[in-house]
Order: sequence, then C-alpha cells, then structure tokens
Amino acid sequence: MSKNPIHIIGGGLAGSEAAWQAAEAGVPVILHEMRPVRGTDAHKTDGLAELVCSNSFRSDDAENNAVGLLHAEMRLAGSLIMSAGDANQVPAGGALAVDRDGFSDAVTKKLEAHPLITIEREEVPGLPPAEWDQTIIATGPLTAPSLAQSIAEATGADALAFFDAIAPIIHFDTIDMDTCWFQSRYDKVGPGGTGKDYINCPMDKDQYLAFVQALVDGQKTEFKQWEGTPYFDGCLPIEIMAERGVETLRYGPMKPMGLTNAHNPTVKAYAVVQLRQDNALGTLYNMVGFQTKLKHAEQVRVFRTIPGLENADFARLGGLHRNTYINSPTLLDGSLQLKSRPGLRFAGQITGCEGYVESAAIGLLAGRFAAAERLGHTPSLPPLTTAFGALLNHITGGHIVSDDEPGKRSFQPMNVNFGLFPPVEAVKIEGKRLRGKDKTVAKRHAITSRALQDCREWLGVPAQTAEAAE
Repeated sequence: MSKNPIHIIGGGLAGSEAAWQAAEAGVPVILHEMRPVRGTDAHKTDGLAELVCSNSFRSDDAENNAVGLLHAEMRLAGSLIMSAGDANQVPAGGALAVDRDGFSDAVTKKLEAHPLITIEREEVPGLPPAEWDQTIIATGPLTAPSLAQSIAEATGADALAFFDAIAPIIHFDTIDMDTCWFQSRYDKVGPGGTGKDYINCPMDKDQYLAFVQALVDGQKTEFKQWEGTPYFDGCLPIEIMAERGVETLRYGPMKPMGLTNAHNPTVKAYAVVQLRQDNALGTLYNMVGFQTKLKHAEQVRVFRTIPGLENADFARLGGLHRNTYINSPTLLDGSLQLKSRPGLRFAGQITGCEGYVESAAIGLLAGRFAAAERLGHTPSLPPLTTAFGALLNHITGGHIVSDDEPGKRSFQPMNVNFGLFPPVEAVKIEGKRLRGKDKTVAKRHAITSRALQDCREWLGVPAQTAEAAE
C-alpha cells in the first residue's frame, strides 16, 4: 500500500481542513502555502486559515439553520476548523464568531505540530506535476493568476470571477455608547453570548435617507480590468445594495426589527447599523454587512455620519478582492476529482461554494476522499440527506448548462441552505397537517434530525461520541 504524500495547494480554511483530515487518516501530507513568498491584496498575515472578510461562521443553531447543521456535522467528523473556532469564539448572538488572530494561530500550530504534515512556503505556479498523483487544489478566491491560467487551459473553460468585499473594523473605545446600545436581535443568546452581543447604531428616517444617498454618491474604487464581473448576492458591497433601491438596506443589513433603543425605548429606529465583536478582547468591532468598494477617505467620511460613529477610529477599512471559481458540475466527479485528470481534486471556494464553513467542509471531504484513495479504498460519499451531501451535490451535480441555452453558464456560488436538501415527508402533529410558520419549523427540524442521524451512520460515530460533538 502506497504512503506517498498527498499534496495540498493552499493553506486557507479548505486546505487546512483537508490536510488535517488526510493526516488524521494516517496519510502523510505536504501543504503548499505561497504566503509569505507571495502575498495577496486581502491577506494581512502569514498564518494558515486567515479570515480575510467577516469573523463570523454564521448561525450555530443545528436544529433550525442549515449552516448550524453543517457545523454539527463537521464536529462529528473531527473538524480542525470547528475545534479551533469553538476554542476562540467571541460573543455574537446566535452566531459562532471567532477571534480571527487566535483562530488562525490555533490552526497553524495544530498543523505545524502534526507528525504527518509538512508545510512548504512556496508558490505552485501551475498545475501539479504528474508525480503528485494525489493532489488537492484549495487556493480559494485569491488563486495566483498563473495557477488560474493553468487551470483554465487544462479544463478548457474560463474561470469566472466576481468581486468579494471586506467590511471595516472599528476600535470599540471610539464608539459613542451614549447613542449606541448593546443588544442581539430579538435578544437571542448564541454560543458564548448574552443576548447583548451587537452594538446598535440607530437612524431616523432623515438620517437614513441621507446616508443612502451618500453611499450612492460616494467615490468608489474602480477595477476596469474586471468590468462586467458579477457580484455574489451574499456579499454585496453596501453601496451596490443602496443603488438597488432606497429601502433595500432597511430590509437587509440595516433592518430595525427585533431591536429596542435602550436610551429611548419608546422611539422605534427607522434603520439600524449593527457592529459585531471581532476579537476576544472586545476592543474591535466590525460593521455587519458593510462590505464596500468606497475609497478609503470616502469610507471614513460617510461612515462617520452614522449616529454613534462620529468619532470612529478604523482599525481596518473595507476593500475588494477578486473571487475565482470553476464550473464544477461539468468538470468534477462526485468526489471532487477533475474528470480529465484522476487524482487531482479541488476544494473550497474555488469549487463554487460560498462561505467559510462551506469551504472548510468541502476541504474536509476532499481530504477524506484523497486519503481513502491513497489507502486503497473507494471514497465513501456522504448521503444526500446530510449537509455534507447536499452541499457536495450542489457543487458536483447542480446547475449544468441546459441544452436549449448553449454557451450559457448558470452555476453560481452557493451557501448551504435547506433548499439543497431532499424534501421530507409532510409533517403532522397529533394527526393534523401543519401550515405556515409551524410547518416551516417542523420541516426544518425533520431535515436536521434526519441529517444528523444519517451523518453519524456515514461516519460510523457512536451515539455517545456524537452527542458530545454536537
């Protein structure tokens, strides 16, 4: 049985998770990370699994939320990313958010200490050589241009790109808490939270309308090289949302529902800007949903018009980076392997999934699949009823170009969501068919219960171990 190493290109969340899973299966791994030899426009450190956008892994509710379910499945599978996230969480209402530096340090130290993992700090400029017979490309949205070009040439298909935007981060001690207040929406308590995990900045109608106009009129950074590139709706710049209609932000990141101004409880805010804790010390807060392509000077000017942020000191201003992904449904088989080159797999955002957790989950699967083949086994695919299987099926089997639309490519990046799961039977309680919200909640519970049971069986996890992981 061969124990040649598995090569993994890219030390982000997907690559780090893939390396961990393969090594834990007993297979040696060489992890190639180009930083610090070659930097990117978005990364600030040399650490593995650096979070370059939000510090949130989103909802941790495994019963009612699809990404929370994915969290639970990853914990069952011994995920490095989830264990590091759990160990470095910061309060965030119903979400799992992490101290970004502590999280990256934890992942880096675990991988550096593993006896079967070797980390090579080097750029891999093109497709791996033939002797790397088991390789995972997990270079994410910031794939080096030379490697992206090699992938395009090898697959015969151009990689699509879209802009991914970064939200600003503010020093807590420069926020006016006589205007702002702490509260999670609907006072929801999440992991490590208290129900008061967000800072809320209220706006009346006139302030809101002026703010929307300032976003629309503000000077933006232009990227003529990538003009016409589509944005992903899950990470739209705040000014692009403003351009879509004056009320768009009030029904998006600035919605006032579930919030009561602690300083003036009888007056309902017309809109609210929320800030979420960004580090364990609580000294930094990021602007939730405020990814932006405004020029830096404009960000300072416009965002200081937000009540409570008049004297805000920005630890980091927002920015943009390009995101690249392949047409996975036509190029990859069910185990994330390039159909035209057995042994070469892709993982993470480059496959067309969206989000930190989803990227890490696909890395987890790719690492397990490659390790199985290295050990002489056929990869075991997760059931479609699990979050793992639903996400994998979207990537490898969804949105294939229809015969009546030649040349049209419809595959788009996707977060895990309940729409990707096989339907469940109609749910009844005491013989009565449910309707409306009750029906939606019951169906979600049925989907998540089924998923966790099927995931345990797929992984061969004993019930006692599974309960501890969840």
